[in-house]
Amino acid sequence: MASSRKSKSSLKAALPAAKRIGLALSGGLDSVVLLDTICKAVKENSHDPTELWVFHIHHGLQKPADQWLVFCEQLAKKYQVHFDFRLLHFADPSQGNIEARARVERYDALTDLCIEHGIEDLLLAHHQNDQAETVLLQLLRGSGVAGLSGMPLHRANGNQGDPITLWRPLLNQSRAELEVYAKEYKLKWVEDPSNQNTRYRRNAIRKEIIPRLEKIQPGAIGNLARSATLLAQSQVLLDRLAKLDGKDLFQGSRLKLAPLLALAKTDQAAANNVLRYWLKLNNLAMPSQERLESWWKDLKVVKPDSSLEWQHDEVSIYLWRNVLQIAHCMTGRWVFQNVPLRSKLLGLPADWVNTAEEKGLIEERLRQGAEKIQIKPNTPRKTLKNLFQESDTPPWERQAPLLYIKGQLVAVAGVGTSYPHLASSGKRVLPSWELL
Repeated sequence: MASSRKSKSSLKAALPAAKRIGLALSGGLDSVVLLDTICKAVKENSHDPTELWVFHIHHGLQKPADQWLVFCEQLAKKYQVHFDFRLLHFADPSQGNIEARARVERYDALTDLCIEHGIEDLLLAHHQNDQAETVLLQLLRGSGVAGLSGMPLHRANGNQGDPITLWRPLLNQSRAELEVYAKEYKLKWVEDPSNQNTRYRRNAIRKEIIPRLEKIQPGAIGNLARSATLLAQSQVLLDRLAKLDGKDLFQGSRLKLAPLLALAKTDQAAANNVLRYWLKLNNLAMPSQERLESWWKDLKVVKPDSSLEWQHDEVSIYLWRNVLQIAHCMTGRWVFQNVPLRSKLLGLPADWVNTAEEKGLIEERLRQGAEKIQIKPNTPRKTLKNLFQESDTPPWERQAPLLYIKGQLVAVAGVGTSYPHLASSGKRVLPSWELL
């Protein structure tokens, strides 16, 4: 930051208008500067106070990690803000890409902390140098426009059912400006020795590539960040084009094969754009060019009555009945929602459910194969197999969670509730399967 005045003006423009905000604090220079500037901004806005929570993720990958936790907790006390942390465990740090694993688990832990404390806006300390490094990393991976767009100033975290928005207030500030600010206000921070290890790609870019680029072209960091902004604008236009090209292809969260193949015959680039946009709508990572080409080979030779299954970004993508669809994880739990007394909606007698719960007689079971249930009045009990066929449920969704109360099948996720168990008056509750 060239000056604290510049810091405050840019920071206010990048802050969420929320009563409660979370801030990820590693203890390093970047997050310490962010904490200091945020606390000053909150203090200036005393007529409309914001509650600030500081979150620290203890990776346990470095010997001084315990000291960093203590440092962050003491810093939170100094600034008089709330503090919480999570401890991560890596079974075998030597296996796989530890950078990627740590990043994913860090975001998951931060998300859990936000949800636990009722926070929907989380501040991260990424700055302009981080953005430049990200662009170079994506370039080396052969990424397209979406990857080269780098990190946005703010975005939804993207996890299914996740209400958290990530904010990066320092994204337009360089590391050098942060150092000037920290020295001006005599801030203290910790140094992670792993940041010096050039065995990690990002560190190698930071320590070896970026300095050389700055010598060749002064201002390279800012230019790379500026390119990311321009590419992000281009991605907005590509998404808009995908909406237009895909107006007859999207079927809810599904993608119809026949019109997609027709588009590919006349404009392969447009078809690729639609397919990528569909993945984006479903919060999935962009596929590599090799994987995308492999998918097209499969799609162009598949028979009309055939099915396909691809594994991508830890989910299964299916082609079934000429429609591409995604099988998300069914991990969840049964919850009971109260039915308003004046409502005409049917529900399970609340007293019956409460008594069963007190006696431990409510359980979730997996489908075995011969279960029957009546979900409509004046109809016979039917096997789940018949009900799934009637509702055209895809095969991979037919292993649905079952709810038993006092040994009786009461509800099936995605199918309905047992009609004979429902009541029209009195205190009532309805079971529903809530994804986690």
